[in-house]
Amino acid sequence: MQQGTIKFFNETKGFGFIKAADGSTEYFVHVSGLKDEVREGDEVTFELQEGRKGLNAVNVKLA
Repeated sequence: MQQGTIKFFNETKGFGFIKAADGSTEYFVHVSGLKDEVREGDEVTFELQEGRKGLNAVNVKLA
């Protein structure tokens, strides 16, 4: 499991980005990959899955 923080999430459009805990990478997250409701600034755990445009965060849960 990876750890990170919700940097941005647009509920209307259903996507956002998670900043990895080490601060080096940001990952795309789609609403379909969420297990819990999230807001900007929330600490989360997640897994990575290859998507059409690179790695996506999936199974995103509040930490």
